[in-house]
Amino acid sequence: MRREKPTGSSQAKAQTDVIEAKITCILAFMVTHVVISVQFMGSERLEMRKKQMQVHQEAAASVLQARHRMGNTPTNASNACCFCWCCCCSCSCLTVRSEDEAVQRFEHRTDVTNNCEESPKPTLEEACSWSVSFEKLMKSASGRYCFRQFLRTEFSEENMMFWLACEELKKETNKTVVEGKVRQIYEDFISILSPKEVSLDSRVREVINRNMLEPTSHTFEDAQQQIYTLMQRDSYPRFINSTAYTELLKSLEEAPPQP
Repeated sequence: MRREKPTGSSQAKAQTDVIEAKITCILAFMVTHVVISVQFMGSERLEMRKKQMQVHQEAAASVLQARHRMGNTPTNASNACCFCWCCCCSCSCLTVRSEDEAVQRFEHRTDVTNNCEESPKPTLEEACSWSVSFEKLMKSASGRYCFRQFLRTEFSEENMMFWLACEELKKETNKTVVEGKVRQIYEDFISILSPKEVSLDSRVREVINRNMLEPTSHTFEDAQQQIYTLMQRDSYPRFINSTAYTELLKSLEEAPPQP
């Protein structure tokens, strides 16, 4: 007998079912991961993690509902990678695409809210002073700018971004604005789901979780100090000995004196 070819609507329904099954599987894995994490996390941090997972679950559900309402599926759905019920398949197109979109959203947000400081060209005397101490470097707008460019080459620019965000937070006095900035900083630099998470020890993270119950302009004070120390001990010596710093000093020495 001649086999009937599937219609366009049946193909679309099949593709939608596959996507729905993938999303359901991913959400199930995320919930299971939260349960397993009970023995490793404090109660406060676990509660915060659950809230983050809930946000991702709601976002995924909204996307799925929107697709059903529109009656369409992604054009590349038929080329989806293998479907793995354990949700750990590293080639999942859905997971990779979600991570890429998260990075793009973060980079767009930080480009808008945390742009580089305006930095006039430093004088030779000012640039030379940066090698005296890390404190002199960080007190100079030009120094922070040059150091941030160096950190970018080492893929650790988030340390300076976090430090600058904390400095801006300290200047804020409006309680509502403070709470909003605290949540934004947490999502951008503290959350383990963020692509720009800074490196903090467990003690400081516990302090942050307690402080998040009543956010203030000093919520991240301990964390800021730890990142400051990390940059001072780890990145600063390499910056002073870097080709970029040497060439900057050379260019300033060769520059004609300003009238």
